[in-house]
Amino acid sequence: MSRQSGRVMKKLAEKVDHSSRLRTNIPAGMAVAGPPLGPMLGQRGINIAAFCKDFNERTKDIKQGVPLPCRVSVNPDRSYQLAIHSPPATFFLKQAAGIQRGAVEPGRETAGKITRKHLYEIAKIKLQDPPNALLTLQQMCEMLVGASRTCGIEIVDRLDSEDYQRFLDERKIILEEQRQKRQEAREAKMTRTG
Repeated sequence: MSRQSGRVMKKLAEKVDHSSRLRTNIPAGMAVAGPPLGPMLGQRGINIAAFCKDFNERTKDIKQGVPLPCRVSVNPDRSYQLAIHSPPATFFLKQAAGIQRGAVEPGRETAGKITRKHLYEIAKIKLQDPPNALLTLQQMCEMLVGASRTCGIEIVDRLDSEDYQRFLDERKIILEEQRQKRQEAREAKMTRTG
């Protein structure tokens, strides 16, 4: 191998990027330089303040605090490409069900209910994300059925608003009981180890 070709090969080797893409969820309009986002960006050599300003500007029309899955690719010159996807399916499912959290024990308890129409509408939104571009509407609906099961959300044909409100009121009582049990378990553990 000649000296000239050795230099060319060395230059090519220097341009290879071995950094991984950053995959994270960032709340819409709430990107800040502090942890956890700041250190992740800093490790990759991205200008943190410029990134936060760019992200917040691009998400200003979305309700603040909505979690947005983001993919960031860093170029050798420390510039970046930012791809912002729609919120996670579980976020949409919980919003449609009107709940904050999923079931503690999915399969044994129901955290909320949605109609098939809700499922269909969420599937249409999620199909617009690049990772789901090759899926059919039926495949996306099947994926959402699985996600709803893991959250403890039941899919029904019809939902009566008064019945569902009673269900949610009863659910609040169950959630409070679960919270108290967890608190008691933590306190018991503290007394044993203390």
